[in-house]
Amino acid sequence: MNPPERAREGGPLAGLRIVEFAGIGPGPFAAMLLADMGADLVRLDRPGGADPYSRNVVSRGRPTVTADLKDPADRAGTLALLEQADALIEGFRPGVMERLGLGPDAVLARNPRLVYGRMTGWGQDGPLARAAGHDITYLAVTGALAAIGPAGQPVPPLNLVGDYGGGALYLVTGLLAALLSAGRTGRGQVVDAAICDGAASLMAMFSELASQGRWTDRREANLLDGGAPWYRTYACSDGRHLAIGPLEPQFYALFRRLTGLDADPDFDRRDDPAIWPLLTRKLETLFLGKPRDEWCRLLEGTDACVAPVLTLGEAASHPHLAARRTFVTVDGIDQPAPAPRFSGTPSGIRPPSSPLTLAEAIRHWSGEGGRR
Repeated sequence: MNPPERAREGGPLAGLRIVEFAGIGPGPFAAMLLADMGADLVRLDRPGGADPYSRNVVSRGRPTVTADLKDPADRAGTLALLEQADALIEGFRPGVMERLGLGPDAVLARNPRLVYGRMTGWGQDGPLARAAGHDITYLAVTGALAAIGPAGQPVPPLNLVGDYGGGALYLVTGLLAALLSAGRTGRGQVVDAAICDGAASLMAMFSELASQGRWTDRREANLLDGGAPWYRTYACSDGRHLAIGPLEPQFYALFRRLTGLDADPDFDRRDDPAIWPLLTRKLETLFLGKPRDEWCRLLEGTDACVAPVLTLGEAASHPHLAARRTFVTVDGIDQPAPAPRFSGTPSGIRPPSSPLTLAEAIRHWSGEGGRR
């Protein structure tokens, strides 16, 4: 692993003030991305703590303030903090913030420029808006989950497509767009980021392919879902796996040449789905003939588009990721480095912050000191 990657001065979002109401899943991840890019975040946590899955790495870069939002004094302090903020992030079910006296109407009345980011699974309205759910259930209704996995059964793609892809990344995009608008107009607004909306948006290309009759609802029967023999993973003789993806004709031709398949006429019929099962069986037999790393020495780094399937523990040591410092070690914890990268205002990971009181957080933002 590499030496710690500490935040430099600035960052593209330096000076931006955001209050994060502690939650689980996409909200903390969105806050991590914003903190990495230099935003000044304060995380409000209820007594007893919040998400057990987002400590250390996902919670990096911002201090925690313990606040009982049902207590009138803490609620007043929270409103005072929000008066100085540019944006907030909350992930409660619809209606919770309103019942606490911290809904958009109350907050925007005191700070009209504030961008109010709401992160939920189902959105702020609709028949399921107040129902419980998780990444897997939001993906299930969008068509995304049905498209992922082997032919026999859909498989949850971790929580990357829903919580993080369709949720956190769309929340960050919405917040930044609304902040640009507020900078021009002086008016804040509510950003309703729903995982089901974002996951459906991520399926745009597949919706188009389906409308053209080029995508079937059967898994492992399409170009990018493991159906095409040249876009899937294969086991090697040591039980480890390779990922291959030579989609373009010129890359496919090189892949055939390097693997000795250019002499097999069956591989000339790559665009005929009827022969895909046969080609898959032939490739399965081929790759079982050598260990993974031997195949990598032959194929990786060429335009054949082949890479080893690495575990998380192996990934940090891959020569390309090590050269780019894609993973770093901070305070003894191995973690991904900030992404994306900026040439003029680099992102970074701030040192851990001591917990703050509400009064200290307010003084910090009002320029009266406070410890960070």
